Amino acid sequence: MSRIGFYRQRAKLKGVYGIKARLVLLTMILVVPLMLERVGSLEDERAKEIASASSELQALAQHSADAQREIISSVEAVLKSSAYIHASAAEIGRSCATMRASLRVDLPSIRMLMAVDKSGVVRCSTSSTFLDTDISQRPYFKKVKETNDFVVSDFMVGQQTKKGTILAAYPVAAIAPGDDTVIVAGLNLDWMSGMMSNLAGRAGVTAALVDGHGVVLATTPDKVEMVGKRFSETPNGVAEGDYSGSELPPLAINSRGSSRAVLYAPIRGTTARLVVSIDQSEVSAQINGAIRNAYLQLALVCLIALIGALFAAERLIVRPINMLTDVAGKFGHGNWSARVERKRLPAEFLPLARAFNAMAARLAERERGLVAINNRLTVMASIDVLSGLANRRGFQSRLDFEWMKAEQTETALVLLMIDVDHFKPFNDTYGHPEGDACISQIGATLAMIANDTNGFAARYGGEEFCLLLPHTEIERGVEVGQRLRAAIENLAIPHRTSPFERVTISIGVAGARPSCSGSPRDLLEAADAALYAAKHRGRNTVAEHGLPPSFERDVALAS
Repeated sequence: MSRIGFYRQRAKLKGVYGIKARLVLLTMILVVPLMLERVGSLEDERAKEIASASSELQALAQHSADAQREIISSVEAVLKSSAYIHASAAEIGRSCATMRASLRVDLPSIRMLMAVDKSGVVRCSTSSTFLDTDISQRPYFKKVKETNDFVVSDFMVGQQTKKGTILAAYPVAAIAPGDDTVIVAGLNLDWMSGMMSNLAGRAGVTAALVDGHGVVLATTPDKVEMVGKRFSETPNGVAEGDYSGSELPPLAINSRGSSRAVLYAPIRGTTARLVVSIDQSEVSAQINGAIRNAYLQLALVCLIALIGALFAAERLIVRPINMLTDVAGKFGHGNWSARVERKRLPAEFLPLARAFNAMAARLAERERGLVAINNRLTVMASIDVLSGLANRRGFQSRLDFEWMKAEQTETALVLLMIDVDHFKPFNDTYGHPEGDACISQIGATLAMIANDTNGFAARYGGEEFCLLLPHTEIERGVEVGQRLRAAIENLAIPHRTSPFERVTISIGVAGARPSCSGSPRDLLEAADAALYAAKHRGRNTVAEHGLPPSFERDVALAS
């Protein structure tokens, strides 16, 4: 009976000392000694706490400085891209329209872009407010003309907006000598201030981005009223001599017997510096308060540890981690809209959630940006700059599409192959610049006729062009060919080495009703054969192919 009673008592003890009780006991064993040791060593750790806070602020300051450098670098990259596009587009006379249509100006760090001529007058801008504005007397404009390199201005008040701003400028001449245009961008000071949000809300800490004259360009979101003022004149500001060095120094709060320490970091390519001022008395006040509260926290922590060990482990640690893991998994599988719901997270996980959401937003934005850039590059890769028409690659894609469409709708398709007569002697006689001008005029005329006939024109290569006419019969294709031949002849471009004494073209016309037994290559070969025939007839003429390619193949298969 005694042994039975012993086992009963043991079973009851197992119920009492189950997993929950063991976790509580483990918590007590870990927490109580640690808290007692902490109370005894807080005074000795005061210096370590100050050093730790200083190191953290130094890291945050370095991060903010790197972020500001990245903003300036991104603005420089946009200006160089704009200068390249302006220089490229200027060759075909559409520099302003191309720049305004092709460039993204929705970057958060840029408010506007504009092109300024050599006299300092704004000739092109993404905002009509700045057109015809004279900025020739602005120091940054003079400096960019002198240095022929990327320049960032100090703080200034805009002539049109009457608001504080800074401007970045880059000369087109740096990549296209002879072009005196300067590309100018207005920087978003609010965005630059937002990039310093990690330094906001810290007792005794004042952070600001200042220009070469000590004027505040950007600051933390909670102190935006400082923008435009001299940093030395703001609350908790410091004299300019305290941050006139050239690199971020180690933080020493007790340096020079002062209660204020200063960190600074120059922004490459500008006269701006990031300055972080730290008040030792306010930082120490927080630590002193922590010491006083530590004695009260001992009893509270022990009580909370007993009650909340299991609850906290499940609700405050495991569940949030599972939620973050789930969202990260969705994002990793391509769900770019996946975000962490911060309302369901404990406060301790909110910085991680914000960081994750910010990272997800940037990655999604970059993905959209890459798609947009790829689309623009695809379009640019299909355009022949000299003639303004599609190139051979673009034509081949369009031919394949129109062939498939005509096959589905059972409609006719006509192709005109065009060759400039005696073009090599023309180049040898008048030079390649005149040859390029001739190609450009022919391209413009062909584009006009393509627009009138709902056709698709392209430069096939060298002096060869082509015109694709969907929903068109061969007879109509010949009429369009005659019209085009006459239009080129009427341009009256002199060509003394030609029998016609002017630039003329030969045209081969071929038509087909696409079917599964034919291919776009058949139509190309037929049009090329017709062009060959036109050349043998003496040039400056239009020749048509006798049979549609699809019909020829059907006949060949039947025989």
